[in-house]
Amino acid sequence: MRIAQIAPLTEAVPPKFYGGTERVVSFLTEELVALGHDVTLFASGDSVTAARLEPMCPRALRLDPEVRDALAPHLMMLERVFRRAGEFDVLHFHLDYLPFSLFSRQATPFVTTLHGRLDLPEIWPLYETHAQAPLVAISASQRAQMDWANWAATIHHGLPEQLLKPVPAKPSYLAFLGRIAPEKRVDRAIKIAGRSGMPLKIAAKVDRADQDYFDSRIRPLLAQPHVEFIGEIGDHEKAEFLSGAQALLFPIDWPEPFGLVLIEAMACGTPVIAYEQGSVQEIIEDGITGFLVDGISSAVEAVGRLPSLSRAVVRRRFEERFTARRMAEDYVAMYRRLMQRRPAPLQALAAE
Repeated sequence: MRIAQIAPLTEAVPPKFYGGTERVVSFLTEELVALGHDVTLFASGDSVTAARLEPMCPRALRLDPEVRDALAPHLMMLERVFRRAGEFDVLHFHLDYLPFSLFSRQATPFVTTLHGRLDLPEIWPLYETHAQAPLVAISASQRAQMDWANWAATIHHGLPEQLLKPVPAKPSYLAFLGRIAPEKRVDRAIKIAGRSGMPLKIAAKVDRADQDYFDSRIRPLLAQPHVEFIGEIGDHEKAEFLSGAQALLFPIDWPEPFGLVLIEAMACGTPVIAYEQGSVQEIIEDGITGFLVDGISSAVEAVGRLPSLSRAVVRRRFEERFTARRMAEDYVAMYRRLMQRRPAPLQALAAE
């Protein structure tokens, strides 16, 4: 199968540090190549892949100080993909609604995986206008936000099976991993650890958009003796970081579409203590791979129950449910369904 993967240009594929969407695009692309498919990746020029790379800009836009308008390179990429659409059996976009108008007017099957939150009423009229555009949800919870949309599939994310593995360590702290933002609630993690009498290590990125929040609300909390702020880390550091943790804390305050960090922890055999919002209950099996909680008190109580969980079972459930190979096979099955029911482009419909 000739497959085009069209990635955001904000980060490289895979990203150097934080970048959930670009990491998933990388995992999927490499597994599709391993399965024997002819894959072309449209991405930034500093991306690394076994697929055929079509560089759309010299480097990730976030790392290029000369780029002030990030939308223009994305629109140029869409035009370049459009002109080559006939070379592919399927076009797979990871750009939210940007491809809908242009690619609904051509014959090659296309699909868009939605990686973000959909509980935003201001975006719904646009999706309703392009109601025929096929979509992939990354969780049933995300999909329920727009249950009227043209969903082609719900496909959970996956990680390469050997990317993160348990390493020998004596778990001795609680961990927070990912991004510091109001909806991620690292402040709750700090309270949970403090009330549990446990150290907390925070390995997290601070986006420019969240810098004021970090400086005013979070930075003062980092002075507490039980808190250690490490900063942003890459994949090569995560296995040691997560393996050394008694649990990952995930005290979110928003409808999380997936939560890649949840399966990163599971891959290392590390249980998760998570607030039951968004996709969390689809990923964490309460009492098996972690505990689902509804507040700080119940999270503190869950810390005391961590010895009842088997880290070997946590790792095994990752292998059974959340590998990149399973993800890629799910996507291939979906691509084939799309190709079998290829719709007429909008221009052809208008002509009729």
